[in-house]
Amino acid sequence: MKREKTWKDLVPVAELEDQWVSRVTFGSRLIAVYDTPSGYYASLALCNHGGADLCDGYFDGHIIECPLHQGAFDVRNGKPISAPATRRMITFETRNVDGILQIRI
Repeated sequence: MKREKTWKDLVPVAELEDQWVSRVTFGSRLIAVYDTPSGYYASLALCNHGGADLCDGYFDGHIIECPLHQGAFDVRNGKPISAPATRRMITFETRNVDGILQIRI
């Protein structure tokens, strides 16, 4: 039986890096939160290719580049856009409720 996803408080928006990537601990998971021109997006912080911390990567608009092998992903949907990344990164829906960023998990 599949469990229904629910909204969980992640972090106050005021604590996030403006127009950059922020590392947030959520239970035992590290989450990368991206402040983009079109809103906030979130993914697991570790690259699914080499395990590097995406929060240490280069971020530009909607693209995060892994600091280890320079594979890049679109943070809006997790789609890999350059090699050696070939699998989508795990992303989470986000919403801002009264200044608190929530993720659906």
